[in-house]
Amino acid sequence: MSRLTALACLACFALATFDTASADSNWPRWRGPNQDGHSNETGFPRKWSPADIKWTTPLPGAGQSSPIIWGERMFLTAALNRGAERVALCVDRKTGDIVWQTSLWKGSPESSHAMNGWASSTCVTDGERVWCFFGQGGGLFCLTMDGKQVWNRDLGEFPGPWGTAASPILIDNMLIQNCDSDDKGFLLAVDKMTGDTLWTTPRERQRGWSSPILIEASGRREIVVQGHTGIRGYNPADGKEYWRVSGTNGRGTPTVTPANGLVYVIPGRGPAIFAVKPGGSGDVTASNVVWSKGRKGRDLPSPIIVGNYVLAMSMRGGILTCYNATTGAELWQERIGGTVTASPVAYDGLVAFIEDGGEALVVEAADTPKIVSRCNLLKDDEEIFRASITPSGGQLFIRSTKNLYCIGK
Repeated sequence: MSRLTALACLACFALATFDTASADSNWPRWRGPNQDGHSNETGFPRKWSPADIKWTTPLPGAGQSSPIIWGERMFLTAALNRGAERVALCVDRKTGDIVWQTSLWKGSPESSHAMNGWASSTCVTDGERVWCFFGQGGGLFCLTMDGKQVWNRDLGEFPGPWGTAASPILIDNMLIQNCDSDDKGFLLAVDKMTGDTLWTTPRERQRGWSSPILIEASGRREIVVQGHTGIRGYNPADGKEYWRVSGTNGRGTPTVTPANGLVYVIPGRGPAIFAVKPGGSGDVTASNVVWSKGRKGRDLPSPIIVGNYVLAMSMRGGILTCYNATTGAELWQERIGGTVTASPVAYDGLVAFIEDGGEALVVEAADTPKIVSRCNLLKDDEEIFRASITPSGGQLFIRSTKNLYCIGK
């Protein structure tokens, strides 16, 4: 069969199964197709209970990578035997059956924080290959959609006691990976088909877990990554630094969120949230920070923007704050309770958060707090929910450290 004929058949198949396999239903990377946590689809449940669970799949080992979706297949990672083995797996989105499970690495596990583990980086796919990252546990891996290993790049040790979690992204023929660590830090681009290095850019020697994003600003493309002392904009062609905003002290934890021609940043430990106009050259701290507001406590979830509202959830105490996206003015604050480490998702004009204990909160972005629903899953006491919800095809896929749930019709 010729490539053209194969593509035509694939297109016909996609049209025939539009409800679950359309391009809009694909969620190919961390924070979705737009890198901002938003789904372009509609028709998702506004509230749910255990009665709305379509299927539940027990997962091997433990992990906190969020499910990604392409067509009828879902991909995620897990660590077995407390990190001594790292695996990738594929799940049928209709039935929840595990289609394949591929062991990628075995060895002596490195140290990791109790809230992290050894399988926290979310996979990325282009519909033909799947890529995953395990840090010291073998580095980068490329797999076929059927789970066969194509190549592996061992990136060496990642010194630091808290493990790795940054997710890879695809840009043209490149796979981009943030490799921050205590002893060395670098941003890496490899050929996505071979794993060969295309460029490497040094970064600060400080642990970090922020994933890169790709944006357009001032007529050019930029890779934007948060780090311990600020955020940086890089040239995707060669990895050279375009600009930087300095002055934070936040472990480089939450991934920055693009919206309204800006990137919205929460440093993690630094007591602030701020909006930055990308573009420029050199240190643009004084010129490109549009607004900055103080925050208290510790942040792990990324902010999410709906229209002219910025919603930011603190990790401890579940304190949800809403800001004006243009001015940074604080509009309201609501204590939700619990511990929240997963980044939120948005659909149908709503925003869904999930607390580590499994309670989900669905809110409407507005000038005043509007809680649409609080939703719980049937779970055991040992399950922890730190992966982000994946919305696709009118269904919500929720991963815990033990199970994968499908919610909806």
